[in-house]
Amino acid sequence: MTALSAVAVASEGRRHDLFLDVARTITRFYPRIDEVQLVPLEPGAETIGTATLDAVTAEGIRAAAKASDGRITLLPHPQRPDHYMMVKRSPNTDEARYGLMLAIDAGKLIGDGGPFWTRPSTAVRLSLPDGHNLLQRAALPDAIRFSRPLSSVSQPLLLETGMDIGLSDMFPPVQTGLTFVTLTLAYLAGLAALRQRARTRAAEQQARLSALDSRLTHASRVNALGEMASGMAHELTQPLTAILAQAQAGRRLLTQRNHAALAAVLDDTVSQARRASGILERFRNWSQPHATPVSAFDLRRALGNVEALLEQDALSRRIQLEFHLPETPVSVVGDPVEIEQVAFNLVRNAMEALDGHAGETPRVTVTLKEEDASVVFDVADNGPGIPETLRPRLFTPFVTTRAGGTGLGLALSQRLVERAGGEIALVASDDGATFRVTLPRARARQEETA
Repeated sequence: MTALSAVAVASEGRRHDLFLDVARTITRFYPRIDEVQLVPLEPGAETIGTATLDAVTAEGIRAAAKASDGRITLLPHPQRPDHYMMVKRSPNTDEARYGLMLAIDAGKLIGDGGPFWTRPSTAVRLSLPDGHNLLQRAALPDAIRFSRPLSSVSQPLLLETGMDIGLSDMFPPVQTGLTFVTLTLAYLAGLAALRQRARTRAAEQQARLSALDSRLTHASRVNALGEMASGMAHELTQPLTAILAQAQAGRRLLTQRNHAALAAVLDDTVSQARRASGILERFRNWSQPHATPVSAFDLRRALGNVEALLEQDALSRRIQLEFHLPETPVSVVGDPVEIEQVAFNLVRNAMEALDGHAGETPRVTVTLKEEDASVVFDVADNGPGIPETLRPRLFTPFVTTRAGGTGLGLALSQRLVERAGGEIALVASDDGATFRVTLPRARARQEETA
């Protein structure tokens, strides 16, 4: 939402083509987000969005944005069952001019957990913090029931699940005595409860991984695009304003036939145009990210999160996903989310490189090992490899080998690794592609900064 707000403010109300392009890109990357709207706070002004917006919903968004204290507001969608709206004012100040809304499909947010969750005896409910039910497939039983709020600052939704256990679930066909029936009943009841608890934990884990996937993807695509658009609009304002003023002055001097003064005005206009060109060149080469606090963490845990995130995707693609991690902790100093994002980008790129590749069984291998003063992890695949002509520009922003790719993943990964004091490189290989990330060990990094 921060990126969309930056794009909306940068357009200054003149055109919203870029806003709609970014909005459609978001809905394509995140199917659970199926509507984006930009509602002016001034009644009667034109609403910009990916779908037609009715007056009642627009007024609700406008009222929520006006009452906002800067935080995201969650509201049920008045026209679409099983949907809720995330509303934020734009810009996020008291001088806000728009209400920005994302519509979320609660059914797609939970996802398909398998045939177990479609059984008549199993119930799932997802509610807003104020208690409004977004999704409830059946009434929740009182016997075996679990509820827990999702650990998301912007979307603290309440997930509740339950299951009715009948006699057919607890009693198999038996023709034994009363003692055996009693023992069997106790055993089956306890086993059903344990299985239900395990499945509930699996549903909670799926929701956590979905939130983590959204955060990583947002950091690698939408956030970068919003930051670049906002910075470009800010820096281009001065030279463009100067060019406009000089052009107006030149037109007056031309009318007055003051050719001597006109030459100086044209020179200044050329200078400001070159300045604007330099700004665009700098953004094309990607601005350096700001430093963030770092700490020591176990790299195995970050790689384990990546494996959990991409395991189901690998199975659906019929790809062997292998992680070879040491038995003992491997400590490095850095931002765990950023290093996790780097590993996620590399593994996902390797999986996408194997799509449609004929030959031996597709395989992606992640290997973590420790050296004297550094930690190394390799991400290797047995795909077609990187074209020779592309290798010198592999880490340049907007360079990609995939149709529809942004070309920002490897460039962002390089900057995140360098921020942690490490290096990332493409290793020469005869089979597929291998990317190597080298990071300083926690003790070595702390001695350097001491």
